[in-house]
Amino acid sequence: MTPIRPVRILGLDPGLRRTGWGVVVVEGARLAHVAHGVIRPDEAAPFAIRLLTLFEAICEVIAAHAPDEAAVEETFVSANASSTLKLGHARAACLIAPARAGLPVAEYAATVVKKAVVGTGGADKAQVGFMIRRLLPTAGETTADAADALAVAIAHAHARKARTLRGAA
Repeated sequence: MTPIRPVRILGLDPGLRRTGWGVVVVEGARLAHVAHGVIRPDEAAPFAIRLLTLFEAICEVIAAHAPDEAAVEETFVSANASSTLKLGHARAACLIAPARAGLPVAEYAATVVKKAVVGTGGADKAQVGFMIRRLLPTAGETTADAADALAVAIAHAHARKARTLRGAA
């Protein structure tokens, strides 16, 4: 029997003001925290510079933590089309940076992420944060953005496991 190779997963929770990121390692059923943080582009900077800042910071996270795969939360569509479009731009930076690094990139709806971590797709941010502290105790206290990013990484770890199990059947 071949040993299970650990896989590092970068989770990203896109935002133009704050983009959360989190890195976990999954080895079989074991899940471990590696690092997390929040990227905060200068809100006074021009839009293009904020996107560039976001892209470059994600590239730095990738270089520092060497993930094998990435997962990004899908855009929440709001009634404000302008806000949704701007969030889409931030999300594009979150998709392009890992793709440029040669990483496979998966995308997950917020409801799927919440269900994977909390057990219900309608969970609020406090419930997600609570479960992140339980699932990854070495992560310590996290901001809501970083907790959401770690939740995206965990959702991807669960989805990988489900795909592996289906492939073995």
